[in-house]
Amino acid sequence: MNPREGREWSGAQRTEEHKDQDLHKSFLGLFVGMKCLSFIWGSLLLSCSVVPMCVGEMFTSLLDVRQAISLERKLIDDLRTYIDREWERLEGVRRFYSKVSDLHTDLYRRPTKATANPLVAFTLIKRLHSEWLNLVYSPEASENAEALRSSYEQEEANLPKLEDLRGAARGLMRLQDVYSLHVAGLASGRFQRVADGKLVDIYEPAVSVPLSGDDCFLVGKVAYEQEDYYHSVPWLEESVQLFRGVGGEWSPENEGTLEDALDHLAFSHFKTGNISHALSLSQELLHHDPMNGRVLENVEKYERLLVARPPVSLRGLTRPTSKYLRTRDAYERLCQIQGSQPNHRLFCDYFTNGSPALMLMPVRREVLSLRPRLVLYHDFITDTESEDIKKLAQQGLRRSVVAAGEKQATADYRISKSAWLKGSAHSIVGKLDRRISVLTGLNVTHPFGEHLQVVNYGIGGHYEPHFDHATSPSSPVFGLNTGNRVATFMLYLSSVEAGGATAFIYANVSVPVVKNSAIFWWNLHRNGGGDDDTLHAGCPVLIGDKWVANKWIHEHGQEFRHACSLNPEE
Repeated sequence: MNPREGREWSGAQRTEEHKDQDLHKSFLGLFVGMKCLSFIWGSLLLSCSVVPMCVGEMFTSLLDVRQAISLERKLIDDLRTYIDREWERLEGVRRFYSKVSDLHTDLYRRPTKATANPLVAFTLIKRLHSEWLNLVYSPEASENAEALRSSYEQEEANLPKLEDLRGAARGLMRLQDVYSLHVAGLASGRFQRVADGKLVDIYEPAVSVPLSGDDCFLVGKVAYEQEDYYHSVPWLEESVQLFRGVGGEWSPENEGTLEDALDHLAFSHFKTGNISHALSLSQELLHHDPMNGRVLENVEKYERLLVARPPVSLRGLTRPTSKYLRTRDAYERLCQIQGSQPNHRLFCDYFTNGSPALMLMPVRREVLSLRPRLVLYHDFITDTESEDIKKLAQQGLRRSVVAAGEKQATADYRISKSAWLKGSAHSIVGKLDRRISVLTGLNVTHPFGEHLQVVNYGIGGHYEPHFDHATSPSSPVFGLNTGNRVATFMLYLSSVEAGGATAFIYANVSVPVVKNSAIFWWNLHRNGGGDDDTLHAGCPVLIGDKWVANKWIHEHGQEFRHACSLNPEE
């Protein structure tokens, strides 16, 4: 049964009824911060039960996420002002309370004698007629709230959207999958996986945060709404444990409650065939909400099913398949291990490509693979050049796209933002083009080389296995009318603390992020056919802010630099 069909089963029926500096180094911190901006502030200020569906792209670039920190600082300042004003207002209320209480404790103990004094009688009548009225109907409280709400609304357009929150949650699930991370470890702010039956830290970030029961509920809910019970079960289980740990206490900024988590988890277990667990969770839920008719009906249904179908041993949850990722196991293994298989034919040297420009300062070359031929050039650019390129790209960053027939579209298997820099418009880019040309011997000027593409990855940012060269005649790659992409020159513009390697699936090589280095490979055979061995991927960034730049070089313009072969097999 679809959880969105039929009132008798799923807690998701209430999905739309209940409230729908170093921080960037940890994606757990980024997720919590984005959740705060998206839901907590919205609930505090707007009292909305449903966050409007909008297109969000903040989660696709850490640059945007980092800018959200200063945005929340502004909101914190506004909230501080609100608290100060409310404190001052409540101090006045407290003074009035103390004054009236003291009168009733002392002066009004003998009412007859007190009211005999016309001054006392007058102040009593005046207080009851106007002072209480002014206090109860004072506009000050609403004015303070309205000032805070107005400040919030000025920033609302820049706040994360619901899609940002969902994208951040999917990013955590992606990291969980690719790096085999343990959900309980993530909830405690640690990056752990099971090895030899024990939990081991695969990386200890300099900065991290634990997740709350509400944080875990939201991640599980995102999976739940996609009917992805492989992910919803562990995240909702962790949510239930954390909510239980605080006695089920609800906080005003929370999206969910212990009851919500139990409700979603029970149905997730039912959908995976674990009816006995669904029953026990539903019974626990009834302790908190004994008059919930839908849950009562579910308990009766589960009990009847268990009588008709006695519980069987379960093999565990089955991970969802991907229609795009056919080499998932190899890809994830390469992302986890990083490096290459030993090969005595690989080497390092100082390379000049026979160019006088490199004779006095050759480039350090490291051959990583012979099939396909992958070359890593160390220290190809300087720190200053990397920073300059990133600054130039910032204003032009847009959600990265992939080829979709003759057009281009965004996709979950590529999470990043990119910008295009023209060599003719920026001297640093023109200088870089000339350096690439000297090193590769290729013509990289436009249109024989595409403009420099600068990419910033997002939360769990990645690009699943793909080819750089076009595999379809209708591909937008042919839009320049200069043939296919014959070669790729990719630069690492930043370092990362963990993850983010470039994995070449069939070459069995993954290249860690080494700042200022560049990777070069041929996408096409000399006969013009695509080289399937160049299938590669950008592994999800575990910790860090990954920037790369791509220079794609086309076939045309290379006739006398990289000649075609008469051998159809070459």
